[in-house]
Order: sequence, then C-alpha cells, then structure tokens
Amino acid sequence: MTAADSTPRTARVLTGYRPEDGFMAAELDPPPGEYVWHDEHAEDPARRYGPGTGYQQWLAIDAGDGAVWFGDTDWRAPRDSLADQLPGLTRKALGDGTFPAPGTVVQLLGHLTHDPRHGCTWRFFTAEELHALARRILPSVQRLVDSIHRIGPDGDLEWSAEAATAWDDIEHTTTHTLDPSGTLHWARPRTTPTPAWRVEVGAFLAANPELCDPSWAVAGDAELDAYADYHPASGYGGVPGRICHTAEMQIEDGFTFYGHRAALYAYRAQACGGRTPTDARTWLETTEPGTSTWEAARPPGATLADVPDCVLTDLTDRFQSAARAHGLVLTGLPAYLRRLRAEERAGVEQQLVFEGEEVERLETMLKEFRAGRNRTVARVLAWSDGRSDAEIAGLASMPAEQVSAWRARLNDDPDSSPVPRP
Repeated sequence: MTAADSTPRTARVLTGYRPEDGFMAAELDPPPGEYVWHDEHAEDPARRYGPGTGYQQWLAIDAGDGAVWFGDTDWRAPRDSLADQLPGLTRKALGDGTFPAPGTVVQLLGHLTHDPRHGCTWRFFTAEELHALARRILPSVQRLVDSIHRIGPDGDLEWSAEAATAWDDIEHTTTHTLDPSGTLHWARPRTTPTPAWRVEVGAFLAANPELCDPSWAVAGDAELDAYADYHPASGYGGVPGRICHTAEMQIEDGFTFYGHRAALYAYRAQACGGRTPTDARTWLETTEPGTSTWEAARPPGATLADVPDCVLTDLTDRFQSAARAHGLVLTGLPAYLRRLRAEERAGVEQQLVFEGEEVERLETMLKEFRAGRNRTVARVLAWSDGRSDAEIAGLASMPAEQVSAWRARLNDDPDSSPVPRP
C-alpha cells in the first residue's frame, strides 16, 4: 500500500464554492435573457438558437480525493471550444478505462426543458442552487471515490464496475424538472446496485484461471499496461478480449468489463506472495545489492551481445534468486535483459556498418593509387634508360616478374603505351 492509498478521502464541496465562503471562487456569468431564444421557424438552422443557448454550467468531481466544485463556460466563445473550457473530461470522453491525470470528471448540466404550452425554456442555476446540487451528490461521490481502482506506485485511477454505477447515480441526480410555476426540482438521489452486466476483470479471471498467463507474475508495469491496452476492430477489448482471442474463445455479448489494469496488477501481487514487486532495471542499476549481483553474474570476457537465449534465462534465474533473498520479485526482468542485449547488438551492428564503409572507402582509394602507380611504371619503362626490372619493381613496391611482363608487352608493340592492370 502506498502513501496515497492510506490518505483519507472524503467527498466534499471545495472551499470557495460554499455559502460560508461567500462563493468567492464561483464566478458565474450567464448570458442575458435577450441572447437566449429559440425560433423553430427560422429558415437558417444557424439562426434558430440565440448565442446564449450555448452557455453551459458544470459540476467537477475529483475522482481521486472526492473534491466537488462547479463553474460555467463563456457563452460568447465558439461552441466547438467547449472541451477547452472544462477542468476535466466528461464521462463519455473518459470511457471505461484509466483516467488521465489529474482525474477530474465533469458532469455537464442540462438547462433546456420543453413542454407543449411554454415551448423551450432555459434554466440557468445560481451559485446557491449549484452548491445545493453539489451537496446532494456527495454520497454518490463518496461511493465513487471508495470503489475506484488505484493502480501502481502513483495510484493511477481506473474505473471499477461500482464506480461506474456511482457515476450513473450522479448523472441521475443532476437532472432537473420545472413544475408549472417554474419551481426547480432535482431528481431524487439514489444508490443503485451494480448491475450484473458490469463485470470486474478480476472476477472474470478468478472464474477462468486457466486463461491467465503465468508471465503476468513477473511482468513489468509497462508490460501489464500494454497487455491491458487491447482494442480489436470488433468484439471485446482489454484483458478478457485479448486472452479469449488467444485461446480462440468467445464471450457472449452484453457485458462491460472494468478494472483491466487493476486485475493484472492484483494477479501479480498475489503471485508474488509476501515479496515486493520491484522493477528489474531500477534494482539492478540503482541499488547496491542489485549492482553487486549484476557484476558477479556478468559473463567473463563477453558482453550481453554475445550470449544466447539460454544464458539470458540463466541470468534471469540468478537475479531472481538474489532478489528473493531481499524479499523482492523482479518485474520485467526478461524484457530488460533482452533490451540490454538488443542495445549492445545494435552497437555492434553500427560498428560493422562503420567498418564496412571504411573498407569500401579504402578499397576505392587503393584502386585509384594502383592505377596511378601502373601508369607511372609504364612511363618509366618507356624511357628505356637501362634500369633493370628489379630496380623499377623496387621503386614501385611490386614483383619484378610483373614489371618484366609489362616490359615484354611494351617491346612487342613499341607504338603502344601499355597501362598495366591494377
């Protein structure tokens, strides 16, 4: 359990958004009434609604610690800029997976009501009304905060089946109606049981242990995250979709799965028993026991680039045994060793590329020098100044027999100026 896991989390309305604070942080700016209208008979669709109808009030919920606050958008801004004006993502934009930091979910409030007698009516809320609404959803927010999955050392947030159900209750509670007198009525708060079609991946794995991959027990965080991040063109994604695809099995339609990463992390924690899952790279490179273990196991006179897979397997066993003595289980170890070997082999390949280029350059240069030397030998032979073939060969650093052969060809055809072959 991390420090973040043990921190108390209580659903609450943030300071500055309460009557006792004078709503000092709530700066609502609804449009004037003359900018809010609907003309259903307008020929131009763009002119059927007044510019103020794009105004949007919202509630924001920090799913990590339970803070709730509210605000609004600028009704003068282009309507396609709505997302840029919100403090977080809407439930629809988030999907059913992991939350991006900082874990804020936004509930957009509906303002439009319609009835046959009065037509379209827009109702914008005061700070007092929004505060009252924020307090009404606090029980559901508390349920959300208590049930959401928290993953890894940083406590990444991931939807659970119960947290998703709690959010449905929040959406329900934030809907409103107006009675004939125009009085505002919010929906009654509710606590809905988690429906059967919402399934925790952890429960799915517990019911189908034969589908679990034993490698999850020592996989690193990045490996588990990548495994959970499965998005096929059709059918279920995530962990159930991937393992059933591998096993050539199908899951009947109608379910939504939650807690993909959380289930894999929980599987690993259970497989580790009382030992602490620890990143292999961190332990081997930054801790004294790890670095000494690495130095002792380093293949003598060789680098990882030169070792076969069987040696990597042996190193994996030795490192795990050493870590076990310290109450640890190294995660991501095989991938870490393969990555190190791949990096070293890439360095060797770069060396080979350099050497090949140098050989090619030098061979080209040598060919040019040989051609020049041969032309010079032919000139000296043509002088016929009485020097022997051995003398000329000594000057040219070449066999005397080769000079003799060139002299013979020159004597056979005095008009030619033979250029010996390189």
